[in-house]
Amino acid sequence: MADRYKTGEQAPEAGTYEFDGLVDGRKNDNVTEDEKHIELSNGDTFPPLRSSKEAAYWKKA
Repeated sequence: MADRYKTGEQAPEAGTYEFDGLVDGRKNDNVTEDEKHIELSNGDTFPPLRSSKEAAYWKKA
């Protein structure tokens, strides 16, 4: 699945999603291993990065 989801959007299905870059276009090397993957339920809102509170893109892992 090549779909990307942005901070603030709702998850289309439950599962694990992985960090896929910052919304401003940067690939942040400062992202910690524990925040590169998130578990969401159907309808959950995609979060910003925990450490920097920056908007991020996520993709289904």
